[in-house]
Amino acid sequence: MTASYNRSDGRVLSYGHQAIGEEDIASVVEVLRSDWITQGPKVEEFEFAVADYCGAKYGVSFSSGTAALHAACAVAGIGPEDEAITTPLTFVATANAVIYQGGRPVFADIDPLTLNLNPEKIKAQISKKTKVIIPVHFGGLPCDMRKINEIGREKNLVIIEDACHALGAKLLTSNGWERIGSCCYSDMVVFSFHPVKQITTGEGGMVLTNSPELVERLRRFRHHGIRRDCSEAVSEGPWYYEMEDLGFNYRMTDFQSALGLSQLDRLNDFLTRRQAIAERYRESLRQVGLTFQEWDSGRYNHAWHLFVVQLPLEELRASRRMIFEALTSLGIGVNVHYNPVYLNPYYRNLGYKRGECSVAEAYYERALTLPLYPKMTDVDQERVITAISDLLGRFANPKIDHRST
Repeated sequence: MTASYNRSDGRVLSYGHQAIGEEDIASVVEVLRSDWITQGPKVEEFEFAVADYCGAKYGVSFSSGTAALHAACAVAGIGPEDEAITTPLTFVATANAVIYQGGRPVFADIDPLTLNLNPEKIKAQISKKTKVIIPVHFGGLPCDMRKINEIGREKNLVIIEDACHALGAKLLTSNGWERIGSCCYSDMVVFSFHPVKQITTGEGGMVLTNSPELVERLRRFRHHGIRRDCSEAVSEGPWYYEMEDLGFNYRMTDFQSALGLSQLDRLNDFLTRRQAIAERYRESLRQVGLTFQEWDSGRYNHAWHLFVVQLPLEELRASRRMIFEALTSLGIGVNVHYNPVYLNPYYRNLGYKRGECSVAEAYYERALTLPLYPKMTDVDQERVITAISDLLGRFANPKIDHRST
């Protein structure tokens, strides 16, 4: 390895990392010293704050993004024999939430430029069993929700946005710019607050909706299916409750919510830094043959949870694994997002096969995720850019002289 990108300081860069400040710690400590540490006033405050930021009427917090996805699929009414169309380019939780309800995920292929669900491929997968569409805003780039909404409404389908990558992203609507989470084109929007996301609560998630009916069902689902506002409570007494549905203990705590509130105050700063890092990557790495997500910036605003690239393997004397391992050896924590869901053994055992979504599979073969997080410094980023540029130069195929001899 050349000296220009040796790991001189011994630090390892991860592909994503939380940004916890003293104000975050103080907010959590304040709650730990209060009377409430489980589900108290901070939970409701956090729910309101996220919903208000995104432009939705209601927010319901959960113990994880996966729990939030499960809840959304449950209150959407997914059951045995029902199908939900989603993308193969996502974390397995998106599809798993459908299976938790006894439904069957149906995978539609992606657009080769945006890497999001291709609306035309959604149309081709709709059947009499289709009940839900679950678009995923991959990496933080909004899907074409206007078209997806038109498709869903024509068939009377429920639309659940998996926005676990996309807190803070925006799209242009007939009413102007709207944040992902406003539910302007969907019934529910799901967020994750895992440490590598735009803000964190440690683990945690939330469903936003504008439906009074859905919000009540979501609240019951996260609390064992229990309700207290039943008519029998008037005669029985204030202690009385009933379990109306089969629910789960999917509740968020007050100290998690306090952390989330503190993080939310800095979300716009986090987004600004993420965008600056992404723009520098795009400018620098385009020159060495890498390709990226592409979109109409006049209609969509990226939230930059992930910075994914596609390697020009046909021009290299190296595999993706060789590039990956070389970068890892230098303390640069690259990753790959994602192996198409249906290629996992569990899904293959359910009958899914290679070749179902050729664009997603072709993307995966060349995909690499680079470090991107708010606390990443310019020096950190230059280290990544230099290492990748040097490796691609080293492994480049020698130019072939086609001139006749």
